[in-house]
Amino acid sequence: MNIQKAILEGASILKKNKISSPNLDSEILLSKVINRNREYIILNSNKNLSKKKLGDYKKLIKQRSLGKPVAYLTSIKSFWKNEFVLSEGVLIPRPDTETMIEEVLNLTKHKYSLNILDIGSGSGCILLSILNEKKNFSGIGIDVSKKCIELCKINTKKLGLSNRVKFYKSDVDNFNYGKYDLIISNPPYIKKAGLKYLEKDVFCYEPSLALNGGLDGLSAIRKIINKSSELIKKNGKLILEIAFDQKEKVKELLNKKGFYINKVLKDIAKNDRCIISTKI
Repeated sequence: MNIQKAILEGASILKKNKISSPNLDSEILLSKVINRNREYIILNSNKNLSKKKLGDYKKLIKQRSLGKPVAYLTSIKSFWKNEFVLSEGVLIPRPDTETMIEEVLNLTKHKYSLNILDIGSGSGCILLSILNEKKNFSGIGIDVSKKCIELCKINTKKLGLSNRVKFYKSDVDNFNYGKYDLIISNPPYIKKAGLKYLEKDVFCYEPSLALNGGLDGLSAIRKIINKSSELIKKNGKLILEIAFDQKEKVKELLNKKGFYINKVLKDIAKNDRCIISTKI
């Protein structure tokens, strides 16, 4: 079977199983199997696949048809300007989170150096993307997941940032090291009762630990704001990603801990996505 036919058959299977982007996903998965980019696939569509490659591809199509995310099947996810190594048990970076990167770069365009704390680092994509842009910034990332910390270290080495960042396994309550100019976090903020309504790809495969914000969706956010009030320098910035309906409640929590609300950023879909505040 040639490349073109394999992609068409794969896309057909994915479409029947209501996968939202069947053509793109089938191309990405075949690229993974043959270790070539999508341009090669387009230019060599008549090239035949070996029996082994075809078998490997069909296995990936089967897993994708059951809902397993492409990023877990390929172990790679693009975010900002880089590709990050990814594995199951670690939250998949979203394009909406790039809003946070844009804002940090805007806020710090006249800053020469900055010390950053990333709470709940996941794959490390947020902090590492910032440090890769700002060559004199340094940072620390923490996460309760051992798997996340291992992955952060892999991505750190991949981007050549080992001399400017460290990642530690720690929950936010027990982390008491340093003072920071900027604290960033993409915490779990989905209400526990709302988890079952997430898309199948998310609910069945992505880590609940990175999604479940407790009964009101604010459990982790409360802890992060409380700890940030202790670890942030005066006039330091705290940037939090939030759910579309949490703005007013999070503003109230921030105000109680001495933070001034600078602004609320909207995502690609024009929903509230990030709150920027300053410690006063």
